[in-house]
Amino acid sequence: MFLSVVLVIASSCNRDEVITTQLPEIVLEGDGVYSVMVGEEVRLAPDYRNAEGAKFEWVVDKEVVCTERAYVFIGEEVGEYYVTLTVTTDAGSDSEEMRIDVTAHDTPAIDILMEDITVAVGFKQTIMATVRQTDHECEITWSVNDEEVATDVESYEFEATEVGTYRIVATATNPYGEASDSVTIEVVNAEDLDLIYEFEATEYHITEGRTLIIRPSAINKSEGVTFLWILDGEEQGADTNMPHFLFNSSEVGKHTLEVKATTYINEPIEVSHTFTIEVIEEGKYRRERTATSASVFNHVVEYMPAPGQFIGDLKTGGFTGEELTAEDARLYAEERLRQNKWVSLGAFGGYIVVAFDHSIENISGADIAITGNSFDGSSEPGVVWVMQDENGNGLADDTWYELCGSETGLDTTYQDYEVTYYRPTSSGMPVGWTDNRGASGTIDYLASFHNQPSYYPTWITADSYTLRGTRLEARNYDKSGNGSMWVQPAYDWGYADNASERDCADAVNSLDIDNAIDILGMPVKLEYVDFVKVQSAVQSKSGWLGELSTEVCNFVEIM
Repeated sequence: MFLSVVLVIASSCNRDEVITTQLPEIVLEGDGVYSVMVGEEVRLAPDYRNAEGAKFEWVVDKEVVCTERAYVFIGEEVGEYYVTLTVTTDAGSDSEEMRIDVTAHDTPAIDILMEDITVAVGFKQTIMATVRQTDHECEITWSVNDEEVATDVESYEFEATEVGTYRIVATATNPYGEASDSVTIEVVNAEDLDLIYEFEATEYHITEGRTLIIRPSAINKSEGVTFLWILDGEEQGADTNMPHFLFNSSEVGKHTLEVKATTYINEPIEVSHTFTIEVIEEGKYRRERTATSASVFNHVVEYMPAPGQFIGDLKTGGFTGEELTAEDARLYAEERLRQNKWVSLGAFGGYIVVAFDHSIENISGADIAITGNSFDGSSEPGVVWVMQDENGNGLADDTWYELCGSETGLDTTYQDYEVTYYRPTSSGMPVGWTDNRGASGTIDYLASFHNQPSYYPTWITADSYTLRGTRLEARNYDKSGNGSMWVQPAYDWGYADNASERDCADAVNSLDIDNAIDILGMPVKLEYVDFVKVQSAVQSKSGWLGELSTEVCNFVEIM
């Protein structure tokens, strides 16, 4: 009877309702990470659930800074700050941590893409500038000798009409400040302009029966200049009145070549150079394969990339940040290849040269396999070059022969294409470039993916450098139409890092020495080669993916 009474009493309590208590909850917007510039503020005001009558506590560096529902954070110094919010009711508490990144002002930076020059009256030059991308639009102004001459343009057309010194300044301005860069152009009368006519070498080597081109590395004018070439004491014909000379190596032995460049203004100005050319018999320094010879490359001879997003990259690119000399760069590339890891050649013209411990025989079919990281829809072709150690000194200082591919001879393929890259003056800036066809552009800085200060190689001390080679027409395009999906189609055959159906399997391109051609585009019969070079062959970029850059992972002789 007592048990029945208890059951009746219990069943009468809260029979028709359930009493519950719910904990407060903080609902953040996004991932709880905020960014603000120095001196600016950000208001932190999350949503709350079950927070009636709640108490709020905001803590920064173990100090309570606010007890309201919302907190205004002021970024007084650059740095990373953590804010902890705790909400408490009678039912309990909830806490969330937020991060605030305080960055420096988004100030502009600007680079002019040329160096100081001296020119003659009448000279015209388009001067280009690149500007660091900021969240605030920059206004660009140009001035010549402190007089404003143009606004809101990234280039200025300079024309030298009078003798004098002209200082051209480009200034970029946004709400947080301004930055300037300048170049000086010295304008003189034509008769006072020195003739610049320079060559990189005075000694050449060539195998008998082949053609060698002797051409200047720098020349400031060719109009009004006569060029007299003298071979072994004999003046060459009038048809050789060109700044370059084609030497046909028909006779084994040493030959002397002299050139006299003369310009006539008020009086003749002459610049002369003398060269030694040694013609060597075919196969004299051929290195036969032995029992200990390896099919894999022996060492990297040289690594000279163009600027690119993976150059200097400490994570994906594998750099250490201590690559301060050309030898450091060579060792970096060599170690990467030995581990079958890709080495980026950067934008157009970047290259790598490898050597083998014996001469690679020209067999029937493909002779060299080059591994890249291409796949269907992602080809970044590199032109392949080969060289014999014609003078037997173990150095890659003889004649390069291009292995022709599907694009050789097309109007859209440029031989002797040159691009000059300019060192940015500030970190986080694009790398500007100009070419020998009047075009210019930038290698964009992709801050979302890479944070090295610059894409310009750290071991290059000059403020600009020039790369030369064969340029293929770009084929990349935006398939999505909104910039989200870029496609980089393959070229038919004959290139490294190219997902070709004809000569590529598993990102390995097979190349044939029989496809070697000389500077004139004529076939060259090479019985063997000692050095192989791959050169990034396209100057283009695919939106958020960045510049097209050839990558290589290994070089192997096909047996």
